[in-house]
Amino acid sequence: MNFSSELKRLLALEYNCSEDAVCGVENIVTVSTGRRGRKYDGDGGCFFSMATMGGGCLISADERLMPFLREFVKGCEGHALFGEGKLAALDRELDRFGYKLHELGAHHMFLPKYSVEPAQKFPIRRFELSEFKRFYGDRRFSNALCGEYDPERPDIAALAAMDGENIMGMTGASRDFTGTPNWLQIGIDVLPEYRGRGVGTFLVNELAKLILESGDIPFYGTAPANIYSQNIAINCGFRPAWVEICAEKKKADSEPSDDRTWVDDMKQELEDYIEEQGIYIRQ
Repeated sequence: MNFSSELKRLLALEYNCSEDAVCGVENIVTVSTGRRGRKYDGDGGCFFSMATMGGGCLISADERLMPFLREFVKGCEGHALFGEGKLAALDRELDRFGYKLHELGAHHMFLPKYSVEPAQKFPIRRFELSEFKRFYGDRRFSNALCGEYDPERPDIAALAAMDGENIMGMTGASRDFTGTPNWLQIGIDVLPEYRGRGVGTFLVNELAKLILESGDIPFYGTAPANIYSQNIAINCGFRPAWVEICAEKKKADSEPSDDRTWVDDMKQELEDYIEEQGIYIRQ
């Protein structure tokens, strides 16, 4: 299976653009049409979402953000839009509409590239769909399974490594894209007392093989600072494929801060810079 072609098709659908634009160097900004189906993004995903495969950035957002975003992307390479300063300005603009960048921040997304065979093997138990509900709400497995049953993002598989009757770790797969149901996101949790033994690598590799054998596409997402999780993906033959970030609604008791616009923010940043540099401007 050509994962690169499948990814371009997926992102073109998600960001309302052509497949050629997905892997281009230009930054693409489109108005969200609501076709995006990732429950991961929640309601905020249709308000703002941004991704890059390493070239230009793809942005799909609410029409009210268009004036800001057209200036936001000007003169910037795609990866630079994920920089701290750019994201801070973006977050301030989102705040005007009662949104914020997702609390989990940007995610690095991985796809399979190599077939590997982990050195360590463990007894496995495969759970049936009817057994998932006993683990919903169990914080030990909050990455492997959703917090509760969600028909828009259903868990469809779960494997556990066993130490007798005790679960060492669990991996699960959820169907995150309603428009492209063959994409399955893998999550993993290993209990603290069993970490460092290769349990996570073994489980993720086993689940990825099952997904590939069924003709579906496994993918794996993790935060930039989660080195342990990234190492699991790499040890299973996955490699970085794209980076994404989205918005989420602010809580009801959190009101927008003020009526400042992106122009006000840019003026303030310029004034701060002038002051820091000790630049004198003749009146």
